[in-house]
Amino acid sequence: MSVRQSLLAILDQGPCYGYQLRAEFDRRTGSTWPLNVGQIYNTLDRLERDGLVEKGAPDEHGHVYWQITDAGSAAVREWLASPVERPAGTRDELAIKLAMAATLPGVDVGGIVDVQRRASRTRLDALRAATYPGGDAEGPEGIAWSLVRDAMTFQAEAELRWLDHAERRLAEHPHHAMGLELSTIRPKRGRPAATATR
Repeated sequence: MSVRQSLLAILDQGPCYGYQLRAEFDRRTGSTWPLNVGQIYNTLDRLERDGLVEKGAPDEHGHVYWQITDAGSAAVREWLASPVERPAGTRDELAIKLAMAATLPGVDVGGIVDVQRRASRTRLDALRAATYPGGDAEGPEGIAWSLVRDAMTFQAEAELRWLDHAERRLAEHPHHAMGLELSTIRPKRGRPAATATR
């Protein structure tokens, strides 16, 4: 998730100060990705360094408004026109956890799958039961909220399908045949042995 591009997209609508940016981000994403103000100001400082925003003078209330530059507006257009690239590998903790567990002798992988399935099911049920906390669910804010909620719902459904698949796949192989002992092949590179000095 790009906080940087999201803040630029909001600033492309008009100048904002830090807390206002946070409120606008929450309003447009259904408060599903909480941002702290420190994160916002750090991002704004980097955007200013990169020439994408400019800091204005404080107003009578002490609010410092940030405004987008032409380069920042171009960056927003480019972001919105580009697909989101997914990484080739995975950093998904659950996939890595099950892959590790499946190769460790004596680990009850089926138990791990069951625990995760219950947690994923609980999350999915909560997402399906969630209703828009604001006023008009069919207004812009309500629709933005539902888009994010629906994406999380689909991800939770996919996770449950993947857990079922993993359970079937692991059942095809007896667990004792899956355990991997430490390799006897030593890597060629590594930290050199320390030498004694006199």
